[in-house]
Amino acid sequence: MPIPTIAIVGRPNVGKSTIFNRIAGQRISIVEDTPGVTRDRIYTKGEWLNQEFNIIDTGGIDLSDEPFKEQIKHQAEVAIEEADVILFVTNVREGVTEEDELVARILYQSKTPVVLVVNKADNPELRNEIFDFYTLGLGDPYPISGSHGIGLGDALDEAAKYFPEEENNEEETAIYFSLIGRPNVGKSSLINAMLGENRVIVSETEGTTREAVDTRFVSESGQEFTMIDTAGIRKRGKVYEKTEKYSVMRAMRAIDRSDVVLMVLDAEEGIREQDKKVAGYAHEAGRAVILVVNKWDLLEKKTNTMRKFEEKVRNEFLYLDYAPIIFVSAVTRQRLNKLPDLIERVGMNQNLRVPSSILNDVIMDAVAINPTPTDKGRRLKIFYATQVAVKPPTFIVFVNDEKLMHFSYSRFLENQIRRAFEFEGTPIRIIPRRRK
Repeated sequence: MPIPTIAIVGRPNVGKSTIFNRIAGQRISIVEDTPGVTRDRIYTKGEWLNQEFNIIDTGGIDLSDEPFKEQIKHQAEVAIEEADVILFVTNVREGVTEEDELVARILYQSKTPVVLVVNKADNPELRNEIFDFYTLGLGDPYPISGSHGIGLGDALDEAAKYFPEEENNEEETAIYFSLIGRPNVGKSSLINAMLGENRVIVSETEGTTREAVDTRFVSESGQEFTMIDTAGIRKRGKVYEKTEKYSVMRAMRAIDRSDVVLMVLDAEEGIREQDKKVAGYAHEAGRAVILVVNKWDLLEKKTNTMRKFEEKVRNEFLYLDYAPIIFVSAVTRQRLNKLPDLIERVGMNQNLRVPSSILNDVIMDAVAINPTPTDKGRRLKIFYATQVAVKPPTFIVFVNDEKLMHFSYSRFLENQIRRAFEFEGTPIRIIPRRRK
């Protein structure tokens, strides 16, 4: 089930980005620092009351060529389309403005729940002046201070009431996978070719797919799959024709629902910055990843063409060194018959559990090969390791001091675990923890 999404909406200079940063920057932020992952400020993740959610900062949307009121209107429309609940930000110091009323009218006509917050209410006197905002007709206004965090918890408590209830999928045996990538790399064509029928509209026009489409099928081995075709970069309305950032939003919602993510690349156009951005989200989300190079039939082949292209992909996606690469063609169906087995294999790898006794043998052998590092005369000591989760496989390593676990040594342990066990296609996480 996709995690809920909160969109932060409001006219300029009311403090949307401050609130966005406040939510994402404190301990409720769960964003991981991963070398080589390109970030996009418009979209991040947070956690409140043990509930994970996405946050959209509509203030980060580039609509500079739009008239002032049109920018506000489009940003509100984006929030309605993308969010489960909207945080409508106003400013107590300026009172209710014409632009506030414009946003309120748009939001009032939608079915998306709205939490009205009145920002910059830094002291009790200002918090007593929020009553004018009842005229917007969006319920109780919540006085907050984005810069100091005052009152933000109450607003998030209210927003959490509108989060969709989590579904129980314990009986689900199908592997959910999505195809993500830039518009016109051939995602829909690949789905049609895999199914052998036109289940999804295919067009040479970028962004044809308007909504995510789920398609179930069973492979020859009997494994059930559910394919999620991500909606294109453009949905409807002019705003979707003006910025690349929406492809990230679309991909994120599909990634949330996926066990395995197929990152589709265009063999003719090569690798773009947008490809690395979207693939980085899949990696951070802990999903299994397969790099699918489509339109391979259109590339002129020379000596070692495939090997050189694979080297280029590896250099561009350093953080996805665990992801298998497959070269396919949706038109000629080249190697498409191998995709279901590959998806099934990496999906199984993401659920692999390693017995603690065998895991610790591997860890101790690794320490014997490469002794633990020292810092200012103190040496890292590893006492014990155990696997605590799957999707992705997560290991806790008990040590004398987690600060002594340098990134490079953690990476070394990961490589040793990968050599010992079949974790192709899935990220694995190693968490050092001080032994009590």
